Amino acid sequence: MTKSFSLICALITTFIWGTAFIAQDTGMDNIGPLTFNAARFLVGFITILPFALFFEKKKIIKEIQLNKSKFFKYLIIMGVSLFLGTSLQQASLQYTNVANAAFFTVFYVPLVPILLFFIYSQKVHWSIWPSIALCIYGVYLLSNFSDAEIMKGDALVILCSLFWALHIIFAGKFMETFDIPVFYAALQGFLVATLSILSAYTFEEIIISDIFLESSSIIYAGVLSGGLAFTLQMFAQKNIEEAPAAIIYSLEGVFAVIAAWIILQQVLNLNNIIGCILILIAVIFSQLAPSVKKINK
Repeated sequence: MTKSFSLICALITTFIWGTAFIAQDTGMDNIGPLTFNAARFLVGFITILPFALFFEKKKIIKEIQLNKSKFFKYLIIMGVSLFLGTSLQQASLQYTNVANAAFFTVFYVPLVPILLFFIYSQKVHWSIWPSIALCIYGVYLLSNFSDAEIMKGDALVILCSLFWALHIIFAGKFMETFDIPVFYAALQGFLVATLSILSAYTFEEIIISDIFLESSSIIYAGVLSGGLAFTLQMFAQKNIEEAPAAIIYSLEGVFAVIAAWIILQQVLNLNNIIGCILILIAVIFSQLAPSVKKINK
């Protein structure tokens, strides 16, 4: 598998994630965020499992036996991180708009190298700190601090970015050891769907007829985002390290804002646009600055 193929997979993943914000936003007219998540990832699991069994059936057992403890460790960490990240993101869309949710989600970009330092003792480049400062100021411009409802939504998205960062880190670590990306994506989807169903049963009222009312949004977010995109993510991170992968994924904010503008007519004011630009500059700078130093050497 070449790096170019991995890059293409990452870009397609980013586009799907970005446009899926629309389906996530419109898919909660009749159901709660946990119910939507449960249906979305169950559809994703059902979509991906046949492909996993067809393409990887002969090597699934062999790959797992390489290191059973590490396999299930990564599965639990990634599954729980993805469940918490998507649940918080989904809940945030009840209070804030697609643009805010998409751009605050990309906070995982500066978080990835910071977490890599604390978890794996990988050094943090100096460029991270000015990037974080830019992100904070971008948040100030992008968010409507006079609206408590929007602020609540933005806070949920910022929290969800922590779990997205963990998910990206351990996706990369998983692909360093194992080579069953499709089966793993299916298994991960099943775990998230199970956790979502249990949570929805506890905190929400599940009405099957209402779920069918949101079928188009669930199918888009399930088949493409919950299924295809998370599978392509595993292929992408086969040859792309965690931090560079995170900067590519940050473009989902751009795709989400464009889609929200075209489909939902959610227009940003000048301060919001400047805030978006500052956040993008911050996440790009945090990744490009270390590369420039390496080139000069």
